[in-house]
Amino acid sequence: MIPAVPIAGYLVLAALLFSIGVGAFLIKRNIISIFMSIELMLNAVNLTFVAFAHMWNRVQGQIFVFFVMVVAAAEAAVGLAIIIAIFRARKTLNVDQINLMKL
Repeated sequence: MIPAVPIAGYLVLAALLFSIGVGAFLIKRNIISIFMSIELMLNAVNLTFVAFAHMWNRVQGQIFVFFVMVVAAAEAAVGLAIIIAIFRARKTLNVDQINLMKL
């Protein structure tokens, strides 16, 4: 039988994923990369919720993850639509070159 992974392993992995997401959010200049780093941070938080829900034998954490995933899917749909609209108007996805106040 395979031994269970302790909760500390899940929390370390979630912290690592969240840190990578924050680092990419602060460093990257492409809107798509920034968008993916936000999704990575959301998934790290979801991993934490599932780990604690499993540790405490509760379903509430997994239900909360479901709602976070629904919000993330809606955010992805709306966010990608906005990104496509910006790309069509500005012909670039670099955040340094996008100024929405000018035409």
